Amino acid sequence: MGNLLVNPHSSLKSWTKRKISGVLLLNKPKHISSNRALQVIKRFYRAFKAGHAGTLDPMATGLLTICFGEATKFSSMLLNADKTYLATLKLGYISTTGDAEGEIRSVNDLFENKVGLEHAQIQKVLNHFLGKTNQTAPLFSALKLNGKPLYRYARENILVERKVREVNIYDINLIKCENDELTIRVRCGSGTYIRTLAENIGKAMGWGGAYLTDLCRSQVGSFCLDQAYGFNQFQGDVNVQHDLFLHPVDSLLQGYHSVILSEEQVNLLLNGQAVSRENKQELMVGNKVKLYDPQGNFLGIGETIQADRIAPKRLVSH
Repeated sequence: MGNLLVNPHSSLKSWTKRKISGVLLLNKPKHISSNRALQVIKRFYRAFKAGHAGTLDPMATGLLTICFGEATKFSSMLLNADKTYLATLKLGYISTTGDAEGEIRSVNDLFENKVGLEHAQIQKVLNHFLGKTNQTAPLFSALKLNGKPLYRYARENILVERKVREVNIYDINLIKCENDELTIRVRCGSGTYIRTLAENIGKAMGWGGAYLTDLCRSQVGSFCLDQAYGFNQFQGDVNVQHDLFLHPVDSLLQGYHSVILSEEQVNLLLNGQAVSRENKQELMVGNKVKLYDPQGNFLGIGETIQADRIAPKRLVSH
């Protein structure tokens, strides 16, 4: 159900900004910031409005979700979604940034009781990180303090207090071990810093720390990396084929219950009024639902204020 909300009156040959809506899955390459990748794609599509749903570090590759137009209203759904990463970390060293782009120094010689590099021993250590745990954000991170990203304080050598926050690790598995490098797959809740996790793993193994040499985000919510497009597919001028790359706005809400409304209910809803549903399955109060008109066009999100009554919460513009 739903549509891409691409304005049919917008000419692809026009150099004016285009009011398109949808979700693009981009395979971000290394050594480019998420914001830079966003600006490149936004300019290519000549999109009137665009934003990304979840930052990837410049060193990291993988799935970057870019929301156009009306999809930006629902991008927070992906910010809070579970994510999966493939990470390679080097034991016995620490980095000022937690990854290969920082200043790196050896801490290997300071520790003697190291965990051996056998698969079973490593996995046993990794299992200790499963579940809810507390994490301190890296000095070089986009997390804001007083409206300013932490990495700006770090670049100015200003020490600030970083709050500890709870994160959730659902799965963590060893994929490969070669010499002093481990490759792991991590499925985690939102807000988890894999750089911090890598350093903590290195410490738990008795190697004094570790830093990331490679990081790839392979999944965000139900979106997977194998669905994503590379930068090389955005060359020349935008055309109809590029618009077909976009997922519909309601793809951001795949876990939500769908409700189809009558024309009368649609009119009430668009005027800001709650609507009643007769002879339908009752829904739990406070649940958010996806709303559609009789033709299957996505209208937005509603919230159940009674078991059979839905109020508009966030609607798309038509």
